[in-house]
Amino acid sequence: MKATSSPYPWDSVPAQDTMFVLVTGGNSGIGFGICERLIDEYLTTRSLTSHLVLIPTTRSVKKSRETVDALRKHTLHFASTSPALRNRAGLAYDPRDTTRRVHILSVQLDLCNLLSIRAAARQLVSGTLPGHGKSTDGDDDHFIPLDEVRLPRLDAVIFNAGIGGWYGLNWPKVFHNIFTAGLINATTWPTFKGGLTGQLVDPIHGSKAEAGTPRIGEVFCANVFGHYLFARRLVPLLSRSASDPVPPGRIIWESSVEGSWENLSLDDLEALKTEAAYESTKRLTDVLALSSTLPSTRPYVQRYLDAPATDDAAAPPKIYLVHPGVVQTTLFPLNAFMFFWYNVVLHLVRWLGSPWHPITAYKGACAPVWMALQQQEWLDSVQAERIKWGSSTDVWGECRVKKTEVDGWGWEGKVEELKGSAGEARQKRSGRRPGAVDVTEQKLVEFEELGAECWRRMEELRDMWEARADAVEQAQSS
Repeated sequence: MKATSSPYPWDSVPAQDTMFVLVTGGNSGIGFGICERLIDEYLTTRSLTSHLVLIPTTRSVKKSRETVDALRKHTLHFASTSPALRNRAGLAYDPRDTTRRVHILSVQLDLCNLLSIRAAARQLVSGTLPGHGKSTDGDDDHFIPLDEVRLPRLDAVIFNAGIGGWYGLNWPKVFHNIFTAGLINATTWPTFKGGLTGQLVDPIHGSKAEAGTPRIGEVFCANVFGHYLFARRLVPLLSRSASDPVPPGRIIWESSVEGSWENLSLDDLEALKTEAAYESTKRLTDVLALSSTLPSTRPYVQRYLDAPATDDAAAPPKIYLVHPGVVQTTLFPLNAFMFFWYNVVLHLVRWLGSPWHPITAYKGACAPVWMALQQQEWLDSVQAERIKWGSSTDVWGECRVKKTEVDGWGWEGKVEELKGSAGEARQKRSGRRPGAVDVTEQKLVEFEELGAECWRRMEELRDMWEARADAVEQAQSS
């Protein structure tokens, strides 16, 4: 089959029937589960003529090729075996009618390398992506080969990629945590992970920092700052004009069920002095996302998300917050023996009633995918940007999306009374962190002040590192 250049296959359908989604760290773990689940849910919930353009990011061309092939294989299997798709299409159903509406591209991105971030953003905003037209598995008849693809927009970016910064288990703390907090709480909010401190990276070249070179906290850069810079450069693809038939794009930050007030220090924003660098960055993610619509952060957020100057009627993207619950991935370093028994423990904890143990990457992808696909009108009606949405399961592993309490913010950024045992109050109490304190007006004021200060400092850091990257690029071009 001859590769398609222009028009693209999705040009024949209305803009509302096409979706463009980018997922960072899409080649493994939760990122790959997000891609799989997004394909499945998009195909079963959207029209039979709609198109999905999915863009997982990886750190190498080889990984991109492997990821595209693996996701194509998943798409073909789902299209061939899904009863839901067959029932919707009728007796004449042909899987190729489905697979030809899924287009998987990829771009290389290293979040600890500012030059890589800039190159990826330029390729997405003003360049083209390779179509990966030919498959190594011989399934070309099921997918429409594409040469080079220029993106008209992005509907959602899911910021999933990151690193943990752990060396392994702190065994004395393992037993202390379990005996003092109980098995469910210890496996949901663990204090026994052995964390590394002072991990630095040279973000200009993406290498381990050497003395005398500009450097930044590695976990902070991978989990927060790299995404922060990347999103700013994607604003042209995420913004919408007043006449655009599709809503503004969504910046979906993936946080963690962990992350409490004490994990984040303004004196150590880059998480260099703490053994809980991962938890610190996730707390920072919570604060940035949930405070993004508050009055005190408005000057910084507007500056950050400004639409291009050429379109003064542009609507900027919207920021949302999700987390995958507790998922077993290779992010935490365990040997094969411990990996097996950890899986057993996680299933036991879920059976004992924990709502926060999806365990598998596919189930952990529930909340990020739900947020990407949810109708904008509904999100606006519930002020979804003020809520941390988590992937949750029942004892049998059935997935659902659950509101998650955040220290100093509560569930929705307002004072609530959790009395009685009915309805939503009971749901909120389920899976509540031990020692959680009901939010007060004073705590909400403190949270907003913290949010404003975090946004101010992030903008200062962005200005500083962008200037350094500008100087390097200018030197390279001269």
